[in-house]
Amino acid sequence: MGEAPTGAAGFLNVSAAEKTFGAARVLDGVDLSVARGEFISLLGPSGCGKTTLLRIVAGLMRPDRGRVVLDGQDITTRPPHKRDVGVVFQNYALFPHLDVRANVAFGLKARGAPADTIASAVSRQLELVRMSALADRSIKALSGGQQQRVAVARALAVEPKLLLLDEPFSALDRKLREAMQVDLKRILRDVGTTAIFVTHDQDEALAMSDRIAVMSGGRIEQLGTPAEIYDRPATAFALGFVGLSTRLPGRVTQADGDEVVVSTAFGPVRGLGRFLPGSPVLVGVRPERMALDGRGENVVRATLVDAVFKGARVQLHFHAPEGAEVQVEAPSLPAGVAPGGEMTLSFAAADTRVYPLPGDMEAALAAQVAA
Repeated sequence: MGEAPTGAAGFLNVSAAEKTFGAARVLDGVDLSVARGEFISLLGPSGCGKTTLLRIVAGLMRPDRGRVVLDGQDITTRPPHKRDVGVVFQNYALFPHLDVRANVAFGLKARGAPADTIASAVSRQLELVRMSALADRSIKALSGGQQQRVAVARALAVEPKLLLLDEPFSALDRKLREAMQVDLKRILRDVGTTAIFVTHDQDEALAMSDRIAVMSGGRIEQLGTPAEIYDRPATAFALGFVGLSTRLPGRVTQADGDEVVVSTAFGPVRGLGRFLPGSPVLVGVRPERMALDGRGENVVRATLVDAVFKGARVQLHFHAPEGAEVQVEAPSLPAGVAPGGEMTLSFAAADTRVYPLPGDMEAALAAQVAA
């Protein structure tokens, strides 16, 4: 996989892209720069604008405003077949009347490539996706995972500058989906293709990407490496959408440089943030950063509601007032502890991040203060 850009213009640059459907603004001035050979995921809930952004890059839709530049060429108004961009759709869009070999060869034949070039390219791509033994099989006789491999091979056969993938694993069961994630990452690394991947699955994005663009409401909330997105979410939305977290609404009572003390329903909590005293805020902590003891800077008492076995870890859910969530991940459930029991939880200020309180949580904070 390629390195993320470090300030220079990217291989792909989307600038100030806007798109409106009726009264709904689906893209709101999106900027995105992708380095050559990089794998970027567009991650977000339905309606966030990720698929619209992908379709604009593919040429399947034109932005109301903004530009798309690929490898130094402005392709904003070019038709899809003149963009040198490959697309793998959610439903694969394979030709059921053709066999595997003919499907992979289709794009090269449409471009008028010589027969020997086509044969060589098809053979190479089928080997890359581990489908050589099924080259003569009908598409109808393939499993979903096999069809997905053929769709990737067909897109890569024409050697596009950019590969776009629109939730290509959504129809697969979990185990097969995870296997295909590994295979696709290997394939793209081997060929060095720049790729943009659309998904609503946070685990998928974290596992596959060089960088992730977390999208909400037609904007990119945060763009960073998987570690940055998970460990240092820039907004309350990124915190809530990517991974689990303890989330406590509260109000700042003390401010000291980059740290604040927040009054919450569980008592005072110290965390990282720059806010004025009195500011309504949201405290966020990842569940694996919380310990089942009283040795951290922040110590709270909470009642256990449920313990969910997750194989190597146990996910603990605690009672919390409306608008709050308290979750802990631990290697195991301590002996003698059961739902309904009260436990001491602790966590470090350095692992605690403080965000402006989202508007939809203001009522919960008001109820907490009134209580």
